[in-house]
Amino acid sequence: MKTNNKRKYGFVLVAAALLAAPPVKAQSRLDDYIRDGLASNQSIRQQNFVLEKNVYALKEAKSMFGPDVTFSTTYTKADGGRTIDFPTGDLFNGVYSTLNKLTNSNAFPQLQNQHILLNPDNFYDAKFRTTLPILNAELIYNKRIKAQQVDLQKTEVQLYKRELVKEIKTAYYNYSKAVYATGIYESSLRLVEEGQRINTKLFDNSKVNRTVVLRSQNEVSRINAALTGAKKTAESARYYFNFLINRPLTDSILLDDITTLPAREQLLGNNISGREELAKLRIAKDINGNLTGLAKSYIIPKSGTFIDLGSQAFDWKFNSQSRYYLFGVSLEWNLFSSGKNSYRVKQTIADGQALASQTDYVQQQLLTELKVRQTTMQSAIAQYEAAQSQLKTSQTYYNDMVKLYKQGMAIYIELLDAQNQWIDAQLNANIALYDTWIAYTAIERANGSFTIQQ
Repeated sequence: MKTNNKRKYGFVLVAAALLAAPPVKAQSRLDDYIRDGLASNQSIRQQNFVLEKNVYALKEAKSMFGPDVTFSTTYTKADGGRTIDFPTGDLFNGVYSTLNKLTNSNAFPQLQNQHILLNPDNFYDAKFRTTLPILNAELIYNKRIKAQQVDLQKTEVQLYKRELVKEIKTAYYNYSKAVYATGIYESSLRLVEEGQRINTKLFDNSKVNRTVVLRSQNEVSRINAALTGAKKTAESARYYFNFLINRPLTDSILLDDITTLPAREQLLGNNISGREELAKLRIAKDINGNLTGLAKSYIIPKSGTFIDLGSQAFDWKFNSQSRYYLFGVSLEWNLFSSGKNSYRVKQTIADGQALASQTDYVQQQLLTELKVRQTTMQSAIAQYEAAQSQLKTSQTYYNDMVKLYKQGMAIYIELLDAQNQWIDAQLNANIALYDTWIAYTAIERANGSFTIQQ
């Protein structure tokens, strides 16, 4: 039984050396899962679509500085309405009659007075118009705002990624914790089953009473139930982890061999400059500055130019007489608007003050979060060190009780107590180890220190 114990509990001896091992950060399998999760997560994909939309909006804003060419045509058919009366007959018929008499001919016909319709009848006008802005402050500010909105959405995507990394790492550590707890229960089950076998044999040889056998059976049932619960916990943790990285829920998960504490330098410092929340507020402040400039742009006149190339005539004629061009320059200056523009400026200034106040509040909030996370990790490390001490003590205690029990110097209840203490110590050491990594992940999120590959 002593040889079996050494073989079954070998992993505990490794755990007992955790405190002496140097901290490591390399977790290649977890890093691979993080990359897969960032590449396949549906929420991030949705945010990338929004980013793509903002990029196109920026391109649209830039294109507004270029020329626009439009084609337009009109055709009118009219009858009735106002006319201009021109007395052609009254003016020329007398002269024409005299000329016909002098020339003894009818070369000069009699004319009718004209009634010219003001509305054009059977008339078309077709043209290409090219317009180009020369000075328009609204377009300048609009382009700046669109560019900053692209930066804002990039930061939003980065924020989603950072939160996803935290969730993936936490889920990974919780799954690892559950898997290793399952292993501890499986090892414990073999231990209590062996104890049941030995106690049954001792009972058959009248070395112990029936109560010892019944307690052994109860321990087997208890560990079996705990093992079933641990397996279900591991299964649920696997489902959630696979969900985060967008894989089939039942896919297996490869685990890194984590036997050391995370680096402790994260326990120091108050640097939260890497938080995307603050970056978003800084960009929002810049956008607000340009919105203020946009509101004030009414004091700058707008100017532009245009040229028309077209043709207009009656009866669909197209010739050198119908073709034309028209060139012009426009100027627009808002001189009076009943205070609407000044009110817009005051609104943007008020928004800027609100953003400044919000930035101070969020900065203090994030700093408080970092301090809380650092305290949590300090507590987790203390729990881990205590668990390691308890693990060593309980293992020694259990080994001593095994020897005493074999020599008949200890009763079974004492051996059972030592055994349960040892099992609990293994579980606590396993929980404490992964709790330190979960706390470390929370600090990474709180100070934005994890490097996300673009």
